[in-house]
Formats: sequence, C-alpha cells, structure tokens
Amino acid sequence: MSNDIYDDVIRNESNGMNRERVDMVVAIYESADCVRDHDFRTETNTHQPLQQTGSGSVRNRSSRAAAVCLVLLCVLLLTAVIVLCVHIQERDQLLTKINNLTEERDQLYKNINLKNESNGLLNQINNLIKQRDQLNATSETKSLCEMGNFELQLNKYTLHEWILYKCHYYFISSDKKSWTESRRDCRERGADLIIINNREEQDFVQKISAVTNVWIGLTDSDVDNTWKWVDGNTLTSGFWVSGEPNGGQRENCALTHSTGWADYPCKNNYKWICEKTI
Repeated sequence: MSNDIYDDVIRNESNGMNRERVDMVVAIYESADCVRDHDFRTETNTHQPLQQTGSGSVRNRSSRAAAVCLVLLCVLLLTAVIVLCVHIQERDQLLTKINNLTEERDQLYKNINLKNESNGLLNQINNLIKQRDQLNATSETKSLCEMGNFELQLNKYTLHEWILYKCHYYFISSDKKSWTESRRDCRERGADLIIINNREEQDFVQKISAVTNVWIGLTDSDVDNTWKWVDGNTLTSGFWVSGEPNGGQRENCALTHSTGWADYPCKNNYKWICEKTI
C-alpha cells in the first residue's frame, strides 16, 4: 500500500517534473519563436527599405534615361529644323538667282529684238533713201524727156549700174549666159532684153557694149525666118550684117556686134543688154 502510494507520489512527481520540463520546453520554444519572429520582422523591416531603395534607384535611373532620350530627341529635332531652314534658305536663294537669270534672259531677248528691229528700221530707211533717189532721178529724167533735149551723159545719169538714155534704162552684163538665161536675168530685174528701134539706138548699144557681141531681144524660135522682138512685135527692118540671118533652124537668136546683127545658136554664151522704160 505504502509502495503504491510512494509509486503514486513518485509517479506524480515525475509527471510534475515532466510537465514542468514540457512547460519549460514550450516556453523556450515560444521564446525562440518570438525571437525568430522578431528577427524575421527585423530582417523584413531591415530589408524592406533596401528593396525600396533599390526600386527608387531603378526609378531614378529610368527617369534619367528618359530625360537623356528626351534631350537627344530634342537635339535631333532641333538639328532637323536647322537643316530644313538651311535648305529652305538655299532654295529661296536659288529661286532668287533663277528669277534674276530669267529677268536677264528676258532683257537680253528684248535687247536682241530691239537690235533686230533697229536693223530692220535701218534697212527700211536705206530702201526709202534708194527709192527717194530713184524718184528724184526719175523726176529729173522725165523733165529732161519732156524738154526734148536729153543727151547721153553716162557719168551723171546712172542708177545702180543702169544707164539712162532717151528716157530708157539700159543694163549691160559683165558675165556671159545663153539667150534664154540672159532674158531670165533681165526679167528678174524688172526689164527685158533690149529692143532696138532705130539707128541712133543701135549706135548707142554699140557704144556702151564696147563693140562686143551682146544678145538682143530678137528671135525666130517660134516660126523659122519670122523674127520677133520680145514684146511680140514682128521685125520689119533691122541692121543685119550682109548674109545674115543664115543659120536656119540651128541659129534662132540674134546678137549685135561691131558691124551689125547676126543669128547664132541660142545656147551660146554671150553678154546681154537689158532695157526698161521710165
């Protein structure tokens, strides 16, 4: 019985001691948990500002990078604006030069046109002067013709290589052509091959031709042996050399030389005399 009580006491004491150990262990563990919680909170509280500080640094670096990019963009935009302004200024200067050159070109064209007009006016004035001289010479000639005392004056009464005699103009060539070409030249000069009407005119022709062979406006090309002047009138009398004309159909054009007229082939080349009336 006593043993049982003793065992119970021991058991109770053991249980009490065990309970106290457990309580102490629990207290220790609780104390350790508190410490760990405190350390964890402390570490958490300690590391949290560091993390916040790192985030702030990142934000600061990002802000600085954004600012740098913004500054670079502004610089690039400013550079582009400056380059554009320079190009615009150069374009305006080029347009100004082009406008100036265009004005100079137009002024040059005006000067050229004025010069051409001036030359044209000078030519007109010269032509008018020539016409005036011709009119003066014609008026003087008409007066002399009306007076009936006009004489041969080769030095005074000449007009552009034309010789004025008995109210007619005469032109003697310096080169030689066929009868047809000679007549064409006279017609281009507003005249025709000479028509000799009398001995006085025949002597005049021989005088101005220096007694050389010259074509006159006489031919029988239409009808053989029917000699006609270039004005269509048929020859009634002439100054043929003895035995002339004698060429038949081979010689159909007349020329005059020192002794009178003769028929020759029209294709031969001789000098010629043109005639036109005042």
